[in-house]
Amino acid sequence: MRKYYSFTLAFLLFFGLQAKAQDQAVIDKIIQEANENSQLEMLAHELLDGIGPRLVGTPQMQQAHEWAEKQYQTWGIEARNEKWGEWRGWDRGITHIDMIEPWVRTLAGTQLSWSPSSPEGGLTAEVIVLPDLQDSVAFQNWLPSVEGKYVMISAPQLTGRPDENWEEWGTEESFEAIKAKRSAFESAWLQRTQKTGKNRNSLPIALENAGAVGVITSYWSRELGANKIFSASTRQVPTVDLSLEDYGMLFRLVESGKKPKIHINAQSQDTGLQPTFNTIAQIKGSEKPEEYVMLSAHLDSWQGGTGATDNGTGTILMMEVMRILKKVYPNPKRTILVGHWGSEEQGLNGSRAFVEDHPEMLEKIQVLFNQDNGTGRIANISGQGFVDSYEYIGRWLNKVPRNITKEIETSFPGNPGSGGTDHVSFVAAGVPAFNLSSLSWDYGTITWHTNLDTYDKLVFDDIKNNAILTAIMVYMACEEENMVSRERRIPINFRTGEPTEWPTPRSPSRLGGVLFQRISR
Repeated sequence: MRKYYSFTLAFLLFFGLQAKAQDQAVIDKIIQEANENSQLEMLAHELLDGIGPRLVGTPQMQQAHEWAEKQYQTWGIEARNEKWGEWRGWDRGITHIDMIEPWVRTLAGTQLSWSPSSPEGGLTAEVIVLPDLQDSVAFQNWLPSVEGKYVMISAPQLTGRPDENWEEWGTEESFEAIKAKRSAFESAWLQRTQKTGKNRNSLPIALENAGAVGVITSYWSRELGANKIFSASTRQVPTVDLSLEDYGMLFRLVESGKKPKIHINAQSQDTGLQPTFNTIAQIKGSEKPEEYVMLSAHLDSWQGGTGATDNGTGTILMMEVMRILKKVYPNPKRTILVGHWGSEEQGLNGSRAFVEDHPEMLEKIQVLFNQDNGTGRIANISGQGFVDSYEYIGRWLNKVPRNITKEIETSFPGNPGSGGTDHVSFVAAGVPAFNLSSLSWDYGTITWHTNLDTYDKLVFDDIKNNAILTAIMVYMACEEENMVSRERRIPINFRTGEPTEWPTPRSPSRLGGVLFQRISR
């Protein structure tokens, strides 16, 4: 009997060492391929420079889906575009804004997403500012005066310097003074808009209904040159966002009685309802093909920049991981699946649609890894409320080179995510889904939804490290002997310390912009 036990122990040790050697051989190949044959710069150029911003419903969004599908196919990876709904279609044309009086200057700005078009050739008109009126009755009495004019509705900035500039160069007294003055001014402006009886969406509509020829806004990001570019609520006339500098100049000219005039030529086209898709690609599993290790990143973006860090980086990261694994691990134990989601920016719609449309797959997803928030090295992983996530995530991370993982912070078991990015669509359905959160690189102010979210902000060394980490994690999850534990904790409200509920799956919006479109006709 002792001889049998000795033989069994030796047998297990042999195959354990063999499996470990196999793991290391694949990991070494992953690292070598990522470092010596990276395709990240090519992918970024094709997606960001070649296709551009990817607002849902635009031709560029459709072009991005088709490009991703074809790119996967060139690598020998199965891919398809899976329709999940329809969205209001819009095709952006040129935006050209010029001050004509009291002197001539081309202004820096762009039309907001889904903005109506200027008349052909554009229109010149006087600029006015939303006045400080007594109440909503006074606002209604004032409204006829906007006819034939452009109306400025945002607060100007009292300083165009970010706070860190003041901290470095200003006196403590001047910095405190400008902060106090800014706070008081912003509060007063909020009261000014509230006294109209309108909100941020209904105010522009009231102005255009009264005959305004356009609405002018400015949403500074508190970094030099960066403005947030979101959507227009006007239905008949253009809404444009101006840079802090040009908006402030126009505002001061109006306030001093100079009666500036500008010419806006903002061309766009409403293209009706357009189909919306997710791009799905897979490397079929060899032993457990009906079990999945999943990658996740949204493909859509806003349209102020080219969507480089939100979420071009997540997109090219997951494509590069799939390319690497197809080359060095072509016959994975489980199927490796990737989802490039549409319409994340309007409410996680693509990933929610996938969860709703494929309920039979959810119990078979081993884990999902999502990446969304910028170009930096992966720096934080939360257990998302899965009790045993520390065990398997920890083991898999230990296979990644220390120079990549040494600064990663983990929080286990953590709380389930309930918003923000696509992994939460799967977490709500009970899938162990994890967001690979990256270092900031001032993401929130410089690039997140701004006009500066462009190719030049990418840090390819960091994305390359992320590709190595993610590919190794996917490999380890594929090779895991059994499905990982899905045991969940009771979530805790961190503000109150009280237990709360696990998030529940939410249905996507499958007819985006339809109500708006019907009202506008």
